[in-house]
Amino acid sequence: MARKSKPLPLLENITITDIAAEGKAIARVEDRVIFVPFVAAGDVVDIQLTKKKSSYAEGRAVKFHHYSEKRTEPICEHFGICGGCKWQHLPYSEQLKFKQQQVFDSLTRIGKVELPEINPILGSNKTDFYRNKLEYTFSNKRWLTDNERFSDNQFKDMDALGFHIPGMFDKVLDINKCWLQVDISNRIRLTIKAFCKANKYDFFDLRNQVGFMRNLIIRTSTTGEVMVIVIFFEDDREKREKLLNHLTNEIQEITSLQYVVNQKANDTITDQEIIVFKGTDCIYEKMEELKFKISPKSFYQTNSEQAFTLYKVARDFATLTGDELVYDLYTGTGTIANFVAHQCRQVIGIEYVPEAIEDAKLNSKLNNIDNTQFFAGDMKDLLTADFITQYGKPDVIITDPPRAGMHEDVIKTILFAAPNRIVYVSCNPATQARDLSLLDCQYCVERVQPVDMFPHTHHVENVILLKKII
Repeated sequence: MARKSKPLPLLENITITDIAAEGKAIARVEDRVIFVPFVAAGDVVDIQLTKKKSSYAEGRAVKFHHYSEKRTEPICEHFGICGGCKWQHLPYSEQLKFKQQQVFDSLTRIGKVELPEINPILGSNKTDFYRNKLEYTFSNKRWLTDNERFSDNQFKDMDALGFHIPGMFDKVLDINKCWLQVDISNRIRLTIKAFCKANKYDFFDLRNQVGFMRNLIIRTSTTGEVMVIVIFFEDDREKREKLLNHLTNEIQEITSLQYVVNQKANDTITDQEIIVFKGTDCIYEKMEELKFKISPKSFYQTNSEQAFTLYKVARDFATLTGDELVYDLYTGTGTIANFVAHQCRQVIGIEYVPEAIEDAKLNSKLNNIDNTQFFAGDMKDLLTADFITQYGKPDVIITDPPRAGMHEDVIKTILFAAPNRIVYVSCNPATQARDLSLLDCQYCVERVQPVDMFPHTHHVENVILLKKII
């Protein structure tokens, strides 16, 4: 007979003291750190522990005795459930303060390199409706909130079109209104959902991998263009065209309507054929006088307006005079490469996604830029000493790697290339700090500029200028 696990304790009247990593807050009880989400420093709460280790514990606030003055009213009805916007209960000024501290802590505790004074973080002008891309999931087993689960009601309608509950691949919260993307995104999602419900289209069963409607991707741009990609699991032309025609009739602002039939076990569409149903096969973004093509598989910073701020910082840190050879590592669709091309002699961009490299080339052509070269391949395999010997030693390297940071082989090649300046753009100050410690043998940190791309989350971008030690 299996032993019943001992119930975890309820801690009463506990004061939240600070904000921690991953957007959680901290309380301390008898020398043990307790991580609690969706609370603010100064809140006094009862905490129901959910996990208990020797040195720390995790829990959730089940009762508030006192609300902190460092708190504001969340605007979203889904706050605390969907897993996004975990800091919506904090005033934006407090969010920026914690992000600034996060950058400082990462660089000092992990990097352990000598630092100049860190510039004040550059906040986003928009704190709502700032994203240009959202991905939704259809599910026939929607997530029930605590109020629903503990009520006496019987819920027959279990279809959802929304976001995954964190850590639960088969649980999706049905979204009524999301405050992350301009409101046409909500209109599109609700129009599709209503049509599917009225016509009895099967929402996807994530466990058993059956159903008709699978995913929905919506991309927007500051130019007013709207791309919608509907992902079906079953290939039923009649049902598909009925839905897509209804969508084009109801929402005429859509400029690019595309679809995918994805029958794989995972949701990624990077290896799938994307078919244009109506309109164009892409949308465009503008930055200064430049236009950038965005295809369904292209990466583009999800906060378009703040991306402009980020790239201006990177360009300023590069201090280009017109004579430099610049390497742009992890170039994506060549946004940074084309953004700095007019200020240097030549830019070489490297990216592992072939479709992104094709867009990078098109973006250069679109903007009459003829001093860029782009290469597709795994960074650690492509960026080698032989590559640098063939194409020239860079004067400046701009690198914008994914959250995992740079591979150690890439760092070794950068040290071999020995550029005068390295501009390191990072979406993860922790891995950036780790990489700085490896570059510290030849480079010193000259400037540090945090940039907030994602209000209401704990995520922060950071730009660092490294100068070669003479």
